[in-house]
Amino acid sequence: MAGNFATAVSQSWTDQEVIERVKAGETALYEIIMRRYNQRLYRIARAILRDGAEAEDVMQDAYVRAYQYLYQYAGDALFSNWLTRIAVHEALRRLRLRRRHQQLEDFEYDEACPMSPMESSPDPEQCASIAEVRQLLEEAILGLPDQYRTVVMMRDVEQMSTAETAAALDLSEENVKVRLHRARAMMRGWLFARVGEHGAHAFPFMGARCDRVVLQVFARINELDFVRLDAS
Repeated sequence: MAGNFATAVSQSWTDQEVIERVKAGETALYEIIMRRYNQRLYRIARAILRDGAEAEDVMQDAYVRAYQYLYQYAGDALFSNWLTRIAVHEALRRLRLRRRHQQLEDFEYDEACPMSPMESSPDPEQCASIAEVRQLLEEAILGLPDQYRTVVMMRDVEQMSTAETAAALDLSEENVKVRLHRARAMMRGWLFARVGEHGAHAFPFMGARCDRVVLQVFARINELDFVRLDAS
C-alpha cells in the first residue's frame, strides 16, 4: 500500500479520529497508525530483544492485536501509550521464552551459553549508516543491561515523556528517572554530549522496511476480517 495517502492525512487527524474511522469500517486508514508509530515500536522492541528481525515480528503482532481489540479502546489513555504497552508486553513475552529456552539448552548440554552483550560485528543496518556517531549510539544503547536499555530508548531516543515511559513499562515515574540517570552514567556523559541531536535519527525504520510491515499487517487483518465474515 502506498504511503502517500497516509502521509497526507496523518498531519491533520488525531489518533482518536483515525481509530473511530477504522472502527466504522474504514480499515485502510489503519495504515496511518502504523506509519505514525512504526519507528517507535521498532526502537522499543529492538531495545528489549536486541534483534531487528524479531522486533519487526513484535510490531506486526502488536498492530494485529491492537486492531482485534480496538473496540476495547475507549480513549481513557493516549492511544500511543496503549499501543506501546501491547508491543512492550509482546517483546517481554518473547524475551522470557528465549531465556527459558536458553536455560533448557544449558541444562541439556550442561554447559554455559552466555548471550554476548554486544554483537561481534555491525549488523546490516549499522553498516548502511553514514553517520559514525549514530553507530556509536546504537552500540552503546544495545550494550546496556535490560532494565536500563529500554528506558534510554524510550526517553532519549524516542523522546517519550517520563510519564509515557512509566505507563508503558508499568513503572513509577521516579523509577524511570533513576534508571535513566544510571543508564546515562553507564554510557558515559561524553558520548551523549557528542551525539546531541543525532540521537533522534538512530535506529531508523522507514522506506522498504516500513512498507513491508504495513503490508504484512494488512494481510493478517484481512484474514481476520474474512474469518469473521465467514463465521457470521
